[in-house]
Amino acid sequence: MIDTPTKVRQGEELDLKAVEAFLKDSIPGLHGELVVEQFPSGYSNLTYLIRVGERELVLRRPPFGRKAKTAHDMGREYRILKALNPVFPYCPRPLVYTEDPSVMGCPFYVMDRIRGIILRKNLPEGLELSPGQVRTLCENLLDVQLELHAVDYKAIGLEGFGRPEGYVRRQVEGWSERFRAAWTPDAPTFDGVMQWLHDRMPPDSQRPALIHNDYKFDNVVLDPKDPLRIIGVLDWEMATIGDPLMDLGSSLGYWVQADDPEDFQAARMMPTNLPGALTRKEMVERYAEKAGITIDNFDFYLCFGLFRLAVIAQQIYYRYYHGQTKDERFKLLIFAIHILEKASKRAMEEGWG
Repeated sequence: MIDTPTKVRQGEELDLKAVEAFLKDSIPGLHGELVVEQFPSGYSNLTYLIRVGERELVLRRPPFGRKAKTAHDMGREYRILKALNPVFPYCPRPLVYTEDPSVMGCPFYVMDRIRGIILRKNLPEGLELSPGQVRTLCENLLDVQLELHAVDYKAIGLEGFGRPEGYVRRQVEGWSERFRAAWTPDAPTFDGVMQWLHDRMPPDSQRPALIHNDYKFDNVVLDPKDPLRIIGVLDWEMATIGDPLMDLGSSLGYWVQADDPEDFQAARMMPTNLPGALTRKEMVERYAEKAGITIDNFDFYLCFGLFRLAVIAQQIYYRYYHGQTKDERFKLLIFAIHILEKASKRAMEEGWG
């Protein structure tokens, strides 16, 4: 059940000699032959498992091909891990970062591996959970997100990590611009969705927080000995300081529940439809209760989360459409983009329940 890497994809190989020399010079105590494999999931930054003797490390680098202007900032991702690891026990321990182009031709960083279970579309073979256990796991997922939002980001030196003033407006306008820049002729325009979001932007949050911005089941690591316990949170590339409800909306954009329409079921990427799983409404109500706030406009946050997910998919699909990547998984993203447009319109018309 442990998340396992596979052979490195064609076109995404590393210069093993250069990487080995850099790592052994930079990280004390590395001895033995270097072996590299790749974690096959994920659609953004590339993630590799580096084995050196008995030591297991994880290397993160940007993707090949066209990249969004502000995305894939390895230095920024490394800095947040460095600041957060001492106070947020789920954060991986970063080890080294470099911008030296002679090693890999791009910035990258290396961290310790958190070895455990990562949930994908369905439960891994051998893992069975009762409805009560599924409910507990959903509650734990939400509670760790609440823990993150409660971190005193100023106390750990991240006050300048983002600008909470005007955050929602920048997100709506910025993601709209990114979608238009990455649009392809076979994609929907999302014009109505973008206008709806622009017209309904809430004011700035009175409780800005450190937010992950891609918090979901396949970015958390579960304890192999107790799969209901979260031991790691991964993929911090989009973390910033902003409105925590935008973070929750982004998380629930992935949340496909058992009674959702058939087209949305086809886009499911995580086991959020299992018997016992909390619904989106229950997740929002639990968040509001534990955070001590009232949430009455979550339709905006959910619609934004769905739209943002569509933009991310469109940016990745753009690389495939223009022949900048050979990863065949990206071909299917155009179907997900159409499904997400329909889901965004449902959120506009029917709300978030």
